[in-house]
Amino acid sequence: MSAVDAIVLVSGGMDSLVCAAEATKLHKNVAMLHMDYGQKTSAREQKSFHQIADHFKVPQLQRKIINMDFLRQIGGSSLTDHDIAVKKYDGDSDVVPSSYVPFRNSIILSLAVSWAEVLGAKKLYIGANWEDSPGYPDCRPAYYEAFNALVKQGTKSDSGIHIETPVILMKKKDIVKRGTELKVPFELSWSCYDRSDVACGVCDSCALRLRGFKEAGLVDPIPYHKE
Repeated sequence: MSAVDAIVLVSGGMDSLVCAAEATKLHKNVAMLHMDYGQKTSAREQKSFHQIADHFKVPQLQRKIINMDFLRQIGGSSLTDHDIAVKKYDGDSDVVPSSYVPFRNSIILSLAVSWAEVLGAKKLYIGANWEDSPGYPDCRPAYYEAFNALVKQGTKSDSGIHIETPVILMKKKDIVKRGTELKVPFELSWSCYDRSDVACGVCDSCALRLRGFKEAGLVDPIPYHKE
């Protein structure tokens, strides 16, 4: 494997897709990382991960999927616990939603930083977005500032690893517009929390995505369930 400049955390969603486009624009050699944390749409997200990696011509040796399905054992989230239903979007709120997976991003970032140290990658990209999801405590700018300080303290002195959050303060409509500028294949991405055949269109993630495309004056290219 040749020297890797950056790692992109690719969930398969539109935010991480745009992050991947930004990273590949800035860095010559990028690796991509996906986490299987026992989420209900895991298989569908992995499909999108590989399609996105194919689009950006990421070699197989520079793709990694890490199994984190122990989060299903812990539970506490509608994304991992089949006894908790994925709720319909009911408007913007700063209340922590049922889809929040307790401390997930901290576990994800810890594993990603570990791989970055192994590869010698200096940049780690994540598509965290706070503006449209203020209820998630691990999507706040202050959280990433704190985690970057932790990375500096907890890695080798010459690691130089820094977490980048290029879409963290962007509205979904602006993410759509930026992705359009970068010519990203939105049709390959998947954001739905609840379904893997066609997107439900009513969960928080679907609703915010659809609103973003509508406000950007564009049509979302993925299929949605029609009642």
